[in-house]
Amino acid sequence: MKPLFHHENRQKSERSRRVYARYELAHTAADFIAAISFLIGSVMFFFESMQTPAIWLFVIGSVFFLIKPSLRLARELTLYRMGEINKLADREEQED
Repeated sequence: MKPLFHHENRQKSERSRRVYARYELAHTAADFIAAISFLIGSVMFFFESMQTPAIWLFVIGSVFFLIKPSLRLARELTLYRMGEINKLADREEQED
């Protein structure tokens, strides 16, 4: 099994490609939500009456910026574990 964050882990099987694609979609959605939150929050800061909601949008955007690397790590750990399970299954078959 290749180490974490190695491109070959993503292409090992149809299942690993689907897992990779799902995590990429989630990562892109988190990126988009973070960017939109910061953009809207920035515009709201021009109006004093909207500064509190703007702060909340910055907090929400920050949470989504935190989610992004968390998703990547979860994806890589999932792909790594999938490879380890495949290795164990191959060993079991060879012992039979």
